[in-house]
Amino acid sequence: MVSQRLLDKLNEQMNYEFYSSQVYLAMAAYCSSESYDGFANFFIVQSEEEKFHAMKIFHFINRLGRRAVVSGMDNPQNDYSSLLETFEHAFSHEQSVTKRIYELSDVAWTEREHATMNFLQWFINEQVEEESTFDSIIQKLRRIDNDSNAFYMLDAELSKRSFTPEVE
Repeated sequence: MVSQRLLDKLNEQMNYEFYSSQVYLAMAAYCSSESYDGFANFFIVQSEEEKFHAMKIFHFINRLGRRAVVSGMDNPQNDYSSLLETFEHAFSHEQSVTKRIYELSDVAWTEREHATMNFLQWFINEQVEEESTFDSIIQKLRRIDNDSNAFYMLDAELSKRSFTPEVE
């Protein structure tokens, strides 16, 4: 049985995933306002993924026979000085998500709550992918520098990104 402490941590993470969705939606709005349409699409898709992550935790809590508790969120940052700064902020945000997932996993491990440990393994693997994706785009943006053709190609590439939720 999931302890109250672990349930509270699961609810905190669920809400942080909802907050992450808002963070990326704010980044999409910034990109859109700057006519970076492919980059805006990238962040819109990222926002959808984060909402999916939150709902994954929501459903897990319900399957445990416990109650998911949705709470309010802080306002995300809405202004950025550059596209590079936006992605650096996103990368830093993903690193904080990873830290939170690890801390949640540590609680599940300490409490020997095997179902939760198994469930969280998916998130641990997902965070490796998330951090890698943002790091890769940051490296590309740094290499591109002022090359407008390369920038246009990256923007076009990111406009093709989509998200198809896995079936649970």
